[in-house]
Amino acid sequence: MSKIKIGLFGFGVVGQGIFEVVRKSKNANAEIVKICVRNPSKPRKVAADPALFTASADEILDNPAINLVVEVIDDAQASYRIVKSALLRGIPVVSGNKTMLAHHLPELIEIQKAHDVALLYDASSCGSIPVIRNLEEYYDNDLLLEVKGILNGSSNYILSRVFDHDDTYANALKQAQELGFAESDPSFDIGGYDSLFKLVIITVHALGTYVAPERIFTYGISTIHDADIRYAREKGVKIKLVAQVVKVSDEHFTLFVMPEFVSPAKYIYSVDDEYNGVVIRGECYDRQFMFGKGAGSLPTASSILSDIMARLHNYRYEYKKLSYLHKPEYTTDITLKVYVRYTDTDIHGILRFSKILEQYTSRENGNYLIGEIPLSELLAKREQLAGEDVFLANIPIFFLNRDN
Repeated sequence: MSKIKIGLFGFGVVGQGIFEVVRKSKNANAEIVKICVRNPSKPRKVAADPALFTASADEILDNPAINLVVEVIDDAQASYRIVKSALLRGIPVVSGNKTMLAHHLPELIEIQKAHDVALLYDASSCGSIPVIRNLEEYYDNDLLLEVKGILNGSSNYILSRVFDHDDTYANALKQAQELGFAESDPSFDIGGYDSLFKLVIITVHALGTYVAPERIFTYGISTIHDADIRYAREKGVKIKLVAQVVKVSDEHFTLFVMPEFVSPAKYIYSVDDEYNGVVIRGECYDRQFMFGKGAGSLPTASSILSDIMARLHNYRYEYKKLSYLHKPEYTTDITLKVYVRYTDTDIHGILRFSKILEQYTSRENGNYLIGEIPLSELLAKREQLAGEDVFLANIPIFFLNRDN
């Protein structure tokens, strides 16, 4: 491809980071020729020629000189319209919008095939860690068993402040917001949805199967309590918000997002602050670990730049695993081991445990139990587990015999 002429949608924290890294990169052979924003006259921290800005998407989409659209806006529906319109016009796209991709990826894959056009989105999952590219290229076989890790830098920063610095959850959340790692409404991060949408995208490239977000059990850290933190410390573990997709047999796989008790022997135990960490496990190569910043303007912008550079060489995802004849099917018919802390919610009346392994009752510190329960039961009862007095955490059971 000749010089890349970029039409950029969005000029917030990430968009400004992209503007800076493209300008600084000597080998990108790329130029941002137009920037679409809601308010072109708004004062901005990054100095850019006012003539670059427009409020009209068509000024980019109908410009024959533009041969790449880079989209980093925070409105998932607007993102979908922009990305789809560009692809239908045959314009390659780089996107970082994990919410949009998690809901529309199957359709966008079909459009790519029908119009012979590329959509790249490594920045949508784990910031600066090239998870998608590695799964697409290096792990393009059926030996992969599990992808598991910390996919959200904001929640990890909060939990790191709690466990490594003895901070309170409330104060740690406030710090994350002040540093720009968490939004003023942090529910997207601490509720587990950011991790969920990344996991949906990762699963397409890991196993060749799309699972809609609403079919996946997701539980965040917003109701974590001093009692849970104290319990974890007594056991010598940390609580991390963990997302995982795992093959439970040759025929089936499962996936979920939950807080997890992580022991010091695990790679992700030492993934702290706003960093992400991903463990990829395979049949013949055991575990491989990737680590990097998962939040912030420049880490995400560097991932976007990587995709821009890839387009310089006409790179595209091949989605090889989507065409496999024998792909595992998604199941929730598995048993997990979980910790549940509660006060007033009738956990025993709501959840049907296969086996209760431990129980504790206290008027002062709340009650908790540890038990085995089908994932399908958690999924069916997730609305009833949303009370402020309930906290749920996974106790790992997969591949324990391989980690010795």
